[in-house]
Amino acid sequence: MTSPNLEINFIVLLLPIAAALVVFQVNPYHTLVLRGMLGAIAALVYTVSGAPDVALTEALVGTLLAITLYAVAVRSSLVLRLGILEGKESELQRVLADLRAVIERHYLRLEIVPYAEKQALESALAEKEIHAICSSEGMPEKAARLTVRIRRIYDILEAELRSPETILNHVEVTDAIVPQLEKKHL
Repeated sequence: MTSPNLEINFIVLLLPIAAALVVFQVNPYHTLVLRGMLGAIAALVYTVSGAPDVALTEALVGTLLAITLYAVAVRSSLVLRLGILEGKESELQRVLADLRAVIERHYLRLEIVPYAEKQALESALAEKEIHAICSSEGMPEKAARLTVRIRRIYDILEAELRSPETILNHVEVTDAIVPQLEKKHL
């Protein structure tokens, strides 16, 4: 029979291991599961140590509430909003498939936002309503232009998007560019 101190020490040893796994995890959904395990281990340590009130607080607030808030944050922040002109999705199908393949490897979701006219599309990019624009206007058949306003996403796409028909551009959207876009379309 083992002593209770040895069992407690073993459980306490799991805390830094679980914390390290949380910190070094790349997939945000795996991090979510590991954070739940970390909270459960902490609650178990508090229970075994004779602090059931602290254990209950850790289980309810530290684990359940933290995981719920983290899940909401992860779900809402890992979206790439891509603006396209209405009715052009079929023309851009191949480019969109390539784009989906790249962004899924980085745990992002692609949300396509259709716009009725080019001016509204460019204005949405300038107003930071969308992250990128995909257009086939003025391009040869089956080719597309992808304009991205977020440097990190541009870097990812530049390194991993292997479509020779896709021209990739990065644009810095600042407050100064909004009036320029509006003047351009007047």
